[in-house]
Amino acid sequence: MRGAIVERIFDHTPDTRSLFLSPIDGTPIGFIPGQFVSLAITLDDETRTRPYTIASRPEDGSPFEICFNRVPDGRGAAWLFERKVGDIINFTGPWGTFTLDSAPAAEVVFIAESTAIAPIRPMVHRAIAAAAKPAKPSMMMTLLYAAPSPDHILYRAEFETLAERAANFHFESIVVPQTQIYHRLIAEAERRWVHADANRARQFYLCGVGKGVITLRNLLRGAGYERRAVHYEQW
Repeated sequence: MRGAIVERIFDHTPDTRSLFLSPIDGTPIGFIPGQFVSLAITLDDETRTRPYTIASRPEDGSPFEICFNRVPDGRGAAWLFERKVGDIINFTGPWGTFTLDSAPAAEVVFIAESTAIAPIRPMVHRAIAAAAKPAKPSMMMTLLYAAPSPDHILYRAEFETLAERAANFHFESIVVPQTQIYHRLIAEAERRWVHADANRARQFYLCGVGKGVITLRNLLRGAGYERRAVHYEQW
């Protein structure tokens, strides 16, 4: 178990926050885009361990960022919202195999919703940077990102800037009521990457909350994409 100090707090919206954590020992955590840390949530009656994906890039060094939102009756999230600059949070990790560490070998599609953009954000940065190197293929990359309001499209300006600078990166956001997010994402995936052509060499990285992620995964695999080409993480 390591300790990290809350160095900075940023509120994306009234219910969505990022904490920037610096390891007390001064040693960067060293992670692959997509990995998470397990935080010790010290409640009055128990200590819980909860995973939070690292939303910053490995290249950013310290502090590293975690992003989260309020959850109805979520005691862990409520505890995190109570943290202040200077507080200490204990953690282990990084952990996880939902990762992207190099330039994609084929067209890649990232699909995320709300705070599930956290693992996708450093993946996008890594993929763009790696694909820009000499002798690396300049594969097309698309980020399809859905949220229930414009304010909940986190890091919007950053992704728009990336899309302006990298000709092979396309960013598209969708604002739709929370209950309709997966209906829309599934319909878009079916229209664009199932029915539009016969290309089944694409790679997908999916992240979100609930069974909709599994439905989306099953749609793509059932349409002929290889199992290992459809990477996913369900929260």
